[in-house]
Amino acid sequence: MIRPMLGALALMLSSQASAETVAIVDARLMTMAAAGEVERGTVLIRDGRIVAAGAGVAVPTGARVIDGRGGVVTPGFIQADSTLGAVEVSQVPPSADRATHSAGISAGFDISRGLNPDSILLPVSRLAGITHAVTTPLYDDRRGRELQFSGQAAVIDLAQQPDMVTRPRVAMVLEMGEGGAARAGGARGAAIVQLKATLADVRHFARNRAAYDRGGGRPQPLARIDLEALVPVVEGRMPVIVKVDRASDIVEMLTLAREEKLKIILDGAAEGWRVAPQIAAAGVPVIVDPIANLPRSFSELGATEENAARLNAAGVTLILKTGSGVAHRARELRYGAGNAVAWGLPHAAAIAAITINPARIFGVSNRIGSLESGKEADLVLWNGDPLEPLSRPEAVFVKGMQMPLTARPLDLRDRYMPAR
Repeated sequence: MIRPMLGALALMLSSQASAETVAIVDARLMTMAAAGEVERGTVLIRDGRIVAAGAGVAVPTGARVIDGRGGVVTPGFIQADSTLGAVEVSQVPPSADRATHSAGISAGFDISRGLNPDSILLPVSRLAGITHAVTTPLYDDRRGRELQFSGQAAVIDLAQQPDMVTRPRVAMVLEMGEGGAARAGGARGAAIVQLKATLADVRHFARNRAAYDRGGGRPQPLARIDLEALVPVVEGRMPVIVKVDRASDIVEMLTLAREEKLKIILDGAAEGWRVAPQIAAAGVPVIVDPIANLPRSFSELGATEENAARLNAAGVTLILKTGSGVAHRARELRYGAGNAVAWGLPHAAAIAAITINPARIFGVSNRIGSLESGKEADLVLWNGDPLEPLSRPEAVFVKGMQMPLTARPLDLRDRYMPAR
């Protein structure tokens, strides 16, 4: 009975969103658009989309009004490099779809297939202002060493409806540095040579599909599904999220991307600040964990909490993540952003790094990431500065639907906390 009830509730919420006009009034708007910040502004929502966001917006008769006085409205936050929707209990394999153990598939693994919209981690993350996530596949070390790619990432929403994929196959995921070296026999140079050979194989396959189908042409070490998945990569249509930390490894990847004409997004980049001018000159965006300051390996000896601020000052397009991509820690995103501000990142840049920047980089800025007319009502009304730990959401909208401000941990608290 639970599943049909959830489906009925989703349909009801969707119907309400498509028929209702809502106005959030008298709030400070952080639009992340040309309008900038607007004091005492109004966001008007109709049929699940933003009609207007700014000062002097007229509220039509019959609209449901939400008083935002003293509050702040931001676009919904986007948690990049996450496993939200792909894992429930890490130690229970049937509830984890974040990686494939098959030695016969790597780049072809599409994480957008088989996600769980009923995960109890989603409402917990929504209470932290997160409305979307970039869900990325993990590499499973039980697979063959020759498999460098862990699969394809997807942008998902946290509305808990069956169709939760906002955009599938937004990027390919690749680990280089220490991880790539380990899978190439223990040497970074071998990993780079192996990667260049793989890219050459994919280009040959793309030019000779007919011969491949006839069983001709040169032998291919990768399965066809992997070859097909990598064609958009070598053609520059799909970016590659490259997990790398050491400054010299970052420079190597910038060089390789230029030589191979790849679009890359650096992920981790613990020592990115050391080569920030080179990253900025290459126009490569970076995903960083702003509180990563303790070296977990020899690749992160230069880790510092000033990393985000220094990269931003150099002109690098910044995306913030937190919890090293662990879904159970997604809710810490705004705390990490707040720490980045404490270490020198401008407040507006921190908000941009968890809203419009990831929306643009992953190709969904036409739908989410800013408060602009025509976009989906994907936003949060906060009772204070969203980066302050004690602030909390007063209203959360995902895909034009107002979400309940509840989550299983709160339900359990209320159920079992002794009465006083």
